[in-house]
Amino acid sequence: MADSMMSKAATMEIPINSNGDSRTLGEDDGLEQDLQQVMVSGPNLNETSIVSGGYGGAAEGIIPTSSIKGPAIFFNPEYLEKRKSGDPKEDIRNKSRGIPPSQSATSRIANQAQRYPGPSMHHSNSNPMMAEEATRGVAVEKLDTVKKWGINTYKCTKQMFSERFGRGSRTVDLELEAQIDLLRDTKSKYENILRLSGSLTTHFYNMVQTQQALGDIFADLSQKSPELQDEFGYNAETQKLLCKNGEALLGAINFFESSVNTLVTKTMEDTLMTIKMYENARLEFDAYRADLEELSTGPRDAGTMVRMEMAQAQYQQHRDKYERLRSDVSIKLKFLEENKVKVMHKQLLLFHNAISAYFAGNQQQLEQTLRQFNVKLKPPGSDKPSWLEEQ
Repeated sequence: MADSMMSKAATMEIPINSNGDSRTLGEDDGLEQDLQQVMVSGPNLNETSIVSGGYGGAAEGIIPTSSIKGPAIFFNPEYLEKRKSGDPKEDIRNKSRGIPPSQSATSRIANQAQRYPGPSMHHSNSNPMMAEEATRGVAVEKLDTVKKWGINTYKCTKQMFSERFGRGSRTVDLELEAQIDLLRDTKSKYENILRLSGSLTTHFYNMVQTQQALGDIFADLSQKSPELQDEFGYNAETQKLLCKNGEALLGAINFFESSVNTLVTKTMEDTLMTIKMYENARLEFDAYRADLEELSTGPRDAGTMVRMEMAQAQYQQHRDKYERLRSDVSIKLKFLEENKVKVMHKQLLLFHNAISAYFAGNQQQLEQTLRQFNVKLKPPGSDKPSWLEEQ
């Protein structure tokens, strides 16, 4: 019986208007049912909300009470016995309006409001949300970059294989291609000059060191052999003179080698890097040109027209890049040729005059050649590390 009453009372609702009065139920029956529901299960606090600002006043904020567990009102059997006895009692609903609020309920409501501040939750979560959106934007941007790179690489690889197997066409500037081939051939020959001049410097340096050692031995023997003092003395002076002239020639050869090395490894290499960029731009230009031509020969539906517009824009972009780099290569080749002629004219004249003066035994002309081209010789022993460096 008690179970059926509890299940029946749990399924009933309490219709309350804005003033807290019952709508249509009879006073006795409605009150009985209301009390039974309240005393059996208590109010469902998980589905209610407490209005701040007082009963019947203007609502200033809704405080959720989902964390308050358990019934707030317990079953009182004595009250049912008194109710059944028929003693007239005051309407409990009118009486409850004057009940002061409980201290425990007030503290729980305050703690609930502090634990779950409604409006401030949005501001506290705004920073993590903004950081998450920023991270997501960076990831999307990187993914888009990788996607564009993959598409560009695929098209360029396809164009490169098409050109190698003779299935695709390529853009060719005959005059510029001839200049590029000439530059590469010139660079290869200049590198050979550097290799041979380096070998000459190494062998000649060893010869100078041998002459110096031989002159020292001749000088020592001229003092220890009185009967051959003059002969050893002449040879010692000759070897020392040859060693001095050899050091001057080594200075001239090193200067020549350093200038040619700068021309090859700096000036020519910079131009060749620009040429490499130009060739890559030419390959991209031909790849997008072939893509546009393929779309132009296909059907003309709505999707194809959109792809054609995108392909046309990409084609124009890569064409502008190709034209700009072709102009840069032409300008750099022109300045490189002028610089090469100027540098090599000076260095070849130095090399010729120094070699001729040395093997002719003309010390004055050799020294004059070094002064003419501002070649400064290193003092003897300058190549050796200092005593600080040896520590």
